[in-house]
Amino acid sequence: MVSILNGKNGLLGETTSQPDFFRDLNLDQVIGAITRPKQEYNLQPFFWIPLRDAETVRYRQEVFQDLENQPVMEYIKEFAEGMSVTRRYLAMIEKLDFDYHKKGWFLEAALVYCDAVMTLARHLDGLPLSSRGLSAFREYLMHYVQLSAYRSLATEGQQVKNALTEVKYCVVIKNGKFKVKRYESEVDYSLELEKTFKKFKQSDAQDYLARLPERTGMSHIEAKILEFVARLYPEPFAALTRFCTEHHRFLDEVIQAFDREIQFYVAYLEFITDLKRQGLPFCYPKVSATSKAVYVRDGFDLALAHAWRYEKKAIVLNDFSLEGPERILVVTGPNQGGKTTFARMFGQLHYLASLGCPVPGREASLFLADHIFTHFERIEDIQSLRGKLEDDLIRIRDALMHATADSIFILNEIFSSTTVQDALFLSKKIMARLMDLDAVAVWVTFLDELASLSEKTVSMVALIDPDDPTRRTFKIVHKPADGLAYALSLARKHGLTCEQLQERIP
Repeated sequence: MVSILNGKNGLLGETTSQPDFFRDLNLDQVIGAITRPKQEYNLQPFFWIPLRDAETVRYRQEVFQDLENQPVMEYIKEFAEGMSVTRRYLAMIEKLDFDYHKKGWFLEAALVYCDAVMTLARHLDGLPLSSRGLSAFREYLMHYVQLSAYRSLATEGQQVKNALTEVKYCVVIKNGKFKVKRYESEVDYSLELEKTFKKFKQSDAQDYLARLPERTGMSHIEAKILEFVARLYPEPFAALTRFCTEHHRFLDEVIQAFDREIQFYVAYLEFITDLKRQGLPFCYPKVSATSKAVYVRDGFDLALAHAWRYEKKAIVLNDFSLEGPERILVVTGPNQGGKTTFARMFGQLHYLASLGCPVPGREASLFLADHIFTHFERIEDIQSLRGKLEDDLIRIRDALMHATADSIFILNEIFSSTTVQDALFLSKKIMARLMDLDAVAVWVTFLDELASLSEKTVSMVALIDPDDPTRRTFKIVHKPADGLAYALSLARKHGLTCEQLQERIP
């Protein structure tokens, strides 16, 4: 079965829950915002399954790039609207009570489906498509509309509709009763009255007609009228019954799957449209399941950008890179300096790249990990009867037990609840395990010593305004860790350095 998500291999399956690291990286907020406008498609499971095959990632990137062509996107949206109406009609049938009423809406659903499919085929024919996915689906669609089953569905459906449109009848109401008879060229007196009184019209009169609420149901009286009409004109209604029986399962499985799967791309592109309009960069990263040489230029936290989309706050763009033996980014600097946001950005970028999505950044090369492990601070759970330090140790132990050389770790202020000496001792042990694994990691810490443990560690520092140490710039740069420099600049600002104090002492 052709899949616009995974090529001819089809989907590997769907999971029923989001990855455990989503909340730490705020990806639950991102995916929720992406999928919320399209709840009828149940898209979240598609965003919960990352890929490790670089070729499949590139396959998706190609589809994204084709859909960035405005005509292609508009044609897909038009098709999706037709399919949505089809589903709505079919779902409505289950709620109706009368047989011919159901069959009438079934006919309408089939005709809308045929029109949506044929219109998309006509639009895609000859359109310059670069992606393997959309090109393969176009080929399938061109073949499908030539099949006798589809042609029969479209032709017979229109013939039945035309025959039913020709049916004319009269309802005669008298003494609380009614009868139905064939239309015999009776005069339409409403037209005669309008024509007679038209010459007296001076201006538009107030409309006193009652507006009846629109409904899809049918009353028992309307159903009885329809039953009598069917007796008067048995041939078109017999054709309607025959059509519904012969085409009771007219929806094609591949087209149904495409209709849902393509919304994965549409939803993401719609989500980032406003951010791109604000000048934030997105790119299609190079990806690899083997090379751990990664870099990003002008990356940012997607959840933060979405949260600030209506506020006049500047999103700070940051870079990072790992080259040669480097594996672990150790991020230090003052509190509230953007370190946690930077760590989340690192995880978001790698995960979104594994979905084949364009990522926040101007240029990127990213690693396709087998799993992302996160360790962010949590509120103590009194029911677990564990202290915060014990909980930290158990969580990191479980992560290390399941990790491989292809895993990514994102650790944020681990062991902050214990003494500096104990935190440093434990952190060095865990750092050694990560280096033995050769895992890629980001470690946000207040321990400067971790930044220079090995050639595998890279020091990054959250900068402050040199003229105002209390002001954070939220820029994270490659720089040797030096927490004392921040403390010294802060002391100087408040006149508390040794020299400044000595000057004030008599």
